[in-house]
Amino acid sequence: MKRAVNVERCFEKFNDTFSPKIVAELNGQHVKLARLEGDKVPWHTHDEQDELFFVFDGTLDVEQRESTVTLHPGEFYVVPRGTEHRVVPHGHVKLMLFEPAGIEHTGKVRAEITLDRCDWLDT
Repeated sequence: MKRAVNVERCFEKFNDTFSPKIVAELNGQHVKLARLEGDKVPWHTHDEQDELFFVFDGTLDVEQRESTVTLHPGEFYVVPRGTEHRVVPHGHVKLMLFEPAGIEHTGKVRAEITLDRCDWLDT
């Protein structure tokens, strides 16, 4: 990558939901953009990886068994490894994720939205 990445322009390139697009890689981490809408994410765990959710647009609940963190535009939250969680958008949400490359999309749980790999987005 030899130029700045414009996040809004990236979001203009796709409309599918629950299908994160990789826009960068650094130190074994993928930076991904995703659109979310509807209650489709199953409860799942990433035993060895933390996950960072950063909201650009909309409101997102990051539910854990004992608590819920509500994120608004400009806010992020890190789900610690080994924590059972799911995310629930309020309407349409634009989201950035920071996750280790190769992380299982929905942990060991297979669901309607589970992807075996994420596509790279031409930035």
